[in-house]
Amino acid sequence: MMGWYRGKQRVVLPLVSLITILLIWELTARYSGWSSQVFPSPSKVMRGMGELIANGTLLRHSIASLFRVTAGFYLAIVFAIPLGILLGRMETLNLMLNPIIQFLRPISPLAWIPLAVLWFGIGDRPAVFLIFLACFFPLTVATAVAARAINPVFFQVAANFKFNRWETITKIIFPAILQQVLTALRLTVGIGWLVVVAAEMLAVRSGLGYLILDSRNALRMDYVMVGMMMIGLIGIVLDGLMRRLIYLHPSLQRV
Repeated sequence: MMGWYRGKQRVVLPLVSLITILLIWELTARYSGWSSQVFPSPSKVMRGMGELIANGTLLRHSIASLFRVTAGFYLAIVFAIPLGILLGRMETLNLMLNPIIQFLRPISPLAWIPLAVLWFGIGDRPAVFLIFLACFFPLTVATAVAARAINPVFFQVAANFKFNRWETITKIIFPAILQQVLTALRLTVGIGWLVVVAAEMLAVRSGLGYLILDSRNALRMDYVMVGMMMIGLIGIVLDGLMRRLIYLHPSLQRV
C-alpha cells in the first residue's frame, strides 16, 4: 500500500490540495453571508465556465491572449538573444549599450501602456509591444551574462580548428549558453503571460484580461473567476511546455 502511495503521490497530493481548496471555497461562499454577486461559489463558477465554453467566448479570448504572448515572445527571442551574445562577447558594445538597457529594464512594461496606445493605436500591436518589452530585457541580460561566462579555452580550440565566425557562434557560443538561455526563456514566458492580461484590460477588446474587465463591469463575478482560472491553467501549460523543452537538453534535466 505504501509503495503504491509513493508512486502516486505526485498525483494524490495535488488532488487533495485542490479538493480542500474547493471545499473551503464552497463553504465560505455558502456561509460567509456574502452575495453570490460578490463571492460566487465553485458550482456557480463552473456553470459560468460551461456557458462561456458553449458560446465560444472563452476559447476566443484565450486564443487572442495566446496569440499576443506568442508574437511578443518570439519577437523578443529574435532580437534579445543575438543582442545578448554581442553584448557578452564585445566589450565595447557592452559599455555603450549596457547602461541604456539597465536604465530601461526596471521600468514596468505597464508604464509603457499610454505610449504604446499612442504609437500603435487600439488592437493587438500595443499588447504585442508590451509583451516584447517584458521579455526582451531579462532575456537580453541573461544571454549576455551567459555569453560573457564562456570558458576562454573554447575559443582557443575554435582558433586551432580555424572556425569562421558563424562556426564559432553555432559550435561554441550557442551550445555553451543554451542552458542559461532555456532557463531564461522559461522565466520570461511567464512574465509575458502576466503582462498580456494587464495590457488587455486597457488596450484591446479581446483576450482574457478584457474578459475579466468586461465581466466586472457587468457584475458577473463568476465570469471574472472563470477568466482568472483560465489564466492560471494556461500559465501552467506554458510552463510545462517550457519545462519539456528544457528536458530535451540533457544537462538541464534537473531544472
